[in-house]
Amino acid sequence: MCTSIVEIARAEGMAKRGEEWFPLTRSVVAYDHARHAPLGDVITLDFFNTGLDAGARAAVELTLESAKELRAALDRAIAAADYEEAEVRGKGAVRLVQAA
Repeated sequence: MCTSIVEIARAEGMAKRGEEWFPLTRSVVAYDHARHAPLGDVITLDFFNTGLDAGARAAVELTLESAKELRAALDRAIAAADYEEAEVRGKGAVRLVQAA
């Protein structure tokens, strides 16, 4: 069964192929038949640079359960990073100061 589930987003970061790092421009998240993993349908994460050759990509095929665990880990890391960024910029949680 082909699902036609595809989400495309801008990507800003770096990926590695062999010993070489390259900048990313795009990411694709899809749910469809595994192409390489010996699994059924999988969540595929594909990161690439539209301005480079076809080999400038990094792809991962995950089971749906693994993808959910990854999403939860990303949510936790992003929440912690947002908190840290707010603290650094002085926009963190309100701190109570006790009067003397």
